[in-house]
Amino acid sequence: GIGRGTVKALHALGAAVIAVSRTNTDLVSLSEQCPGIETVCVDLGDWEATERALGSVGPVDLLVNNAATLQMQPFLEVTKDVFDRTFNVNLRSVVQVSQIVARGLIQRGVPGSIVNVSSMVAHVTFPNRAITNHSVYCSTKGAMDMLTKAMALELGPHKIRVNAVNPTVVMTLMGQANWSNPQKAKTMLDRIPLGKFAEVENVVDAILFLLSDRSGMTTGSAVPVDGGFLAT
Repeated sequence: GIGRGTVKALHALGAAVIAVSRTNTDLVSLSEQCPGIETVCVDLGDWEATERALGSVGPVDLLVNNAATLQMQPFLEVTKDVFDRTFNVNLRSVVQVSQIVARGLIQRGVPGSIVNVSSMVAHVTFPNRAITNHSVYCSTKGAMDMLTKAMALELGPHKIRVNAVNPTVVMTLMGQANWSNPQKAKTMLDRIPLGKFAEVENVVDAILFLLSDRSGMTTGSAVPVDGGFLAT
C-alpha cells in the first residue's frame, strides 16, 4: 500500500517513475492507474536477479526502498530460511538497490535523495502480546535505521541524502485486516496521543518531503510517522 501510494503521488507530480515489485499483477494494475510509468518485475530478495533487472536502470535521481516481508515466528522457533529471507528482502535489497542508484548519481555528478521505509519497531517493542513473534522483522528495521545513518555519512560528500521514515500501524489493506479487532487495536491506540493509526497518505507525504529539496539539510534522520507513540 505504501509503495503504490508513493508511485501514484510521484506520478501525479510529473515524475518519471520506475515501479518495482515481485508481483506482476500489482504492476499491471498500477500501470493502468498511472499510465506511462515503467515497471520491473523482480524478487528483490534474489541478488543475482535484481542485478540483472536493475543493474543498468536509470538514470535515477530519487529512490524509495519500500520492499519488505514479514513472517512471524517465536524467537525460539526462528528458522534459517525465514531469517535469511527476511534480511535479504528487508535489508540486503536496500544495500544493493541503493548501491546501483548511488553509483549512477556519482557517475553523473548530480545530487540525489534516498528514503528507506522503516518502522517504529526499530525503536520500541510493542506494549502488548498481540504482536509477539516479530524478532527477525524488528531486527531488520533496527538495522535499517543504522544503515540509513551509515549511508548518509558516506554518501553525503556526493550530495546524496539518505533518510528513513518510521510509521506506526498504517491502514493499508494488510493493516486493516490485522487491526480490525477493536480490543487489539485499543492496546496500540491508547499509546498514540493522536488516537488513530496512520493512513497511507501520511507516510507518503513524509516520503515526498524527504525526497524533495524542501528537506535539503536533512540526512541521516529517522522520521517518525507514529502519531506521537514514541513520545509516550
